[in-house]
Amino acid sequence: MNRYARQMILPEIGAEGQARIAAAHLLVVGAGGLGVPALQYLVGAGIGRITLIDPDRVEETNLHRQPIYGPSLGQPKAEAAAGFARALNPGVAVTPLVAWLTPENAPALVAGADLVLDCADSFAASYVLSDLCLALRKPLISASALGMSGYVGGFCGGAPSLRAVFPDLPDSLATCASAGVLGPVVGMLGAVQAQMALAVVLGLQPSPLGQMLRFEMKDFRTSSFRFDSAPEPEAAPHPFIAASALRPDDFLIELRDATEAPAPVARHARRQSVEDFGPAGPIPAPDQRAVFTCRSGLRAWRAADRLRAVWPGEIALLANPQSPSTGDPR
Repeated sequence: MNRYARQMILPEIGAEGQARIAAAHLLVVGAGGLGVPALQYLVGAGIGRITLIDPDRVEETNLHRQPIYGPSLGQPKAEAAAGFARALNPGVAVTPLVAWLTPENAPALVAGADLVLDCADSFAASYVLSDLCLALRKPLISASALGMSGYVGGFCGGAPSLRAVFPDLPDSLATCASAGVLGPVVGMLGAVQAQMALAVVLGLQPSPLGQMLRFEMKDFRTSSFRFDSAPEPEAAPHPFIAASALRPDDFLIELRDATEAPAPVARHARRQSVEDFGPAGPIPAPDQRAVFTCRSGLRAWRAADRLRAVWPGEIALLANPQSPSTGDPR
């Protein structure tokens, strides 16, 4: 029996829809709690090509929400997930990339894909992907989970971007590492990402682009809304840049202390804290660009907001997760 017979029998798919699925090239960013279920169902459905990028190795603390990695402790997640995918469906080509997604490598990756799944649950990655997908008119399916709640949304590709819906810093700066997460919650969100991605590939209506779903699984509440008319910000208030784009004359601020980052991001960086900036704090020269860096970009965004209130010049952010961190992971 045809591997895809049970989905091809659906009137929304058929032979033509299955051909669309087989021709699609998806970029999946993140092979963790969101990426694992998304990958399983996309590979099972017969997506033609998937590029999968993730920098991490499998750890025991991952397994409660990433069950495919049981035999793969210590291996790079992208490579272990690609091996799982090949065993599940040899007809799908999965290319693993063991690397961080950065503003430097993201443009080529996004440009080469038909659709992007943001499964990294990373503040910086989400905004980098959204900015690129908006510019290139690529559909973006993004999700985020924390504790027992989360959301999935369809952005760009003709719909408003992530910045249109979330223009400001998130209320909570907690992470899954600090606040925890329940496996079925991320499993459900990742499965919804796969469903949305397939709906975009198939051209189903109503489109998931411009649609947001929220899940509060502690008390089993769900909600959804459309944001088709959400206005785009006039300009990205604090764009993320790559380390290679730093300039020698930047007003460069390293927000991690010496314990968290023994070596600053660059020799000309100044170590300061978020609270140093504001009405009485330091400001760049009129012709300088201010660049704030931390591990995830969250502290950098907060410092940039404080500087923006007193200085009108150019501000950029640099998320630098590659550096070893023994302190606050944000």
